[in-house]
Amino acid sequence: MKQLLFALPGNEKLTDSLAAILGAERGQAEIRPFPDGETYIRILSEVKGRQVVLVCTLHHPDEKLLPLYLLSQTLRELGAQHVCLVAPYLAYMRQDKQFKSGEGITSRYFAKLISSIADSLFTIDPHLHRFHGLQELYTIPALALHAAPLLADWVKQHVPKPILIGPDEESMQWVSEVAGLAEFPSLVLQKTRLGDKHVEVSQPVLVQYKDHTPVLVDDIISTARTMIETIQQLKKLTSISPVCIGVHAVFGAGAYEALQSAGAAKVVTCNTITHPSNAIRVDAILAEAITADSF
Repeated sequence: MKQLLFALPGNEKLTDSLAAILGAERGQAEIRPFPDGETYIRILSEVKGRQVVLVCTLHHPDEKLLPLYLLSQTLRELGAQHVCLVAPYLAYMRQDKQFKSGEGITSRYFAKLISSIADSLFTIDPHLHRFHGLQELYTIPALALHAAPLLADWVKQHVPKPILIGPDEESMQWVSEVAGLAEFPSLVLQKTRLGDKHVEVSQPVLVQYKDHTPVLVDDIISTARTMIETIQQLKKLTSISPVCIGVHAVFGAGAYEALQSAGAAKVVTCNTITHPSNAIRVDAILAEAITADSF
């Protein structure tokens, strides 16, 4: 029996694409707010004994979690055999330690919640820093797919003579993998965070790469302050405008426009979060993972 794919609001385009690639059936459901702000859920497809896939990227997760939970519980009550969550962007991964007294390690709490919503999870390049894998957080089978090969292919096709630059130490894993796959030179800078929106970045050493196109690579572009500061440093060293690539287009208010205004020649992201900068599609690797999974 074909898998049944349901789109949470805002995920319809990706769900349609996955269903087409997989030859799967699109599940039908009514999901809407009541006038009092509560969520109404009604499943219109037959789900008993079916393998169900919920597609819901978890950007701005607080507003998405309750509809996701209610939909999952309804599916289970109606007899769904297995509920798989496809969340191309996985939230609440950054608070992975107690930085200040009184804080909670919310990445653990979030993982516990998602593990109660779904029977399995697929995501793309979660922000794993102090945790070495999703298995340290999630009690359900959870697979992290990697966009680095897609980024490497895009750079090969669109950027002449690139030098890949990681704007901070946390970006090292992304830069190293993309550079290795594409066989391009790379370097990683050091960042000092002065606050949520203020950072200082070390000046890159570009003496031997002055005729190369700088390509800034990171997993998440949120405030964009790190990339903007890196661009300011690059302006002192080269006249070639940089290309900025991020896996996840989180982009806080005004961040995308600020990055463009800072001098980025192009800003490119994957379609893990719908955004005008999306130029690299992850549909195929998600579909391949779903196909390979036995549930």
